[in-house]
Amino acid sequence: MASQADDDLTASKTEGYKAGEKKTVEEYAKLDQNDESLNRWKASLGISNSPALPVDPSDKRRCVIHSLALEVEGRDDMTIDLTAPGSVEALKTKPFTIKEGAQFRMKANFKVQHDVLSGLKYLQVVRRKGIRVGKDEEMIGSYPPNTEEKPIYEKKCKDSHLSADTMRNANVAQDEAPTGMMARGHYDAISKFVDDDDQTHLKFEWSFDITKEWK
Repeated sequence: MASQADDDLTASKTEGYKAGEKKTVEEYAKLDQNDESLNRWKASLGISNSPALPVDPSDKRRCVIHSLALEVEGRDDMTIDLTAPGSVEALKTKPFTIKEGAQFRMKANFKVQHDVLSGLKYLQVVRRKGIRVGKDEEMIGSYPPNTEEKPIYEKKCKDSHLSADTMRNANVAQDEAPTGMMARGHYDAISKFVDDDDQTHLKFEWSFDITKEWK
């Protein structure tokens, strides 16, 4: 039986949508090469003739999240290197600190390997004292395997991953951390990166503290 956390982190589905037939990068590159509109679509996806980066054949992952960062206006990024042993587990016990009213957003650096990654999404649920106060879902997009020209992808998510509900409760704009005594405190979050095939590429717990001043 699925837990409440699993239900909360289920990606929304568009009624009637069905993922298309999977193709390799080589198959996409050769597809209707004389079709100008299709060639523009392939270019927008990043499919090119640039050599793909070498991949360890024993590493079957299609998407590898290298780092996560909290980008806060006017301050250095707070970056977590996810390639370091134990880094994912440490996220929950080492909360980010965000000054109330500060503008912030999550940023991810990742690599795609083997095949085209279709419909990558970022899902997140925020709780305070066990009560859900926000839920976000953001489409990141589709990406071909990284190449020598593009060795890493960077995605900056929309400003603030406290949800619209949280922001309305705090009476502040959606791109700011909430303000006021009632909004200050500790928040727990659980997030994941998932694709159109419902394959989870990274799931992690993390936390943050809203404070009156920077610490």
